[in-house]
Amino acid sequence: MSTDEKNDSVFRALAAPTRRAMLDVLRDKPATTGALCDHFPALDRCTVMQHLKVLEEADLVIPQRKGRERWNHLNPLPIKHIHDRWIGPYAAHAVEVLDRLKTDLERPE
Repeated sequence: MSTDEKNDSVFRALAAPTRRAMLDVLRDKPATTGALCDHFPALDRCTVMQHLKVLEEADLVIPQRKGRERWNHLNPLPIKHIHDRWIGPYAAHAVEVLDRLKTDLERPE
């Protein structure tokens, strides 16, 4: 899979509010699929599993089997790669522009 295809799958996975909410739950600690179902009572187990499959295909969730339980772990690396590629450079440019503006405004005339 190319880098562009990987980025596309991450963006598609992050496009759904429910999947972003699931990642928020997993941010602090791994959770079983059952615990995620309990956290999202409006969704049936099949729907939770479908969302987890999309997150797993985007490499945002890493599942781990322990006995009968499936533990879901957040993988923050794809989000970091998106940040490094898209957000970091734009933020650095914005900070540079703000710094120049501040300098210009504080310069005595």
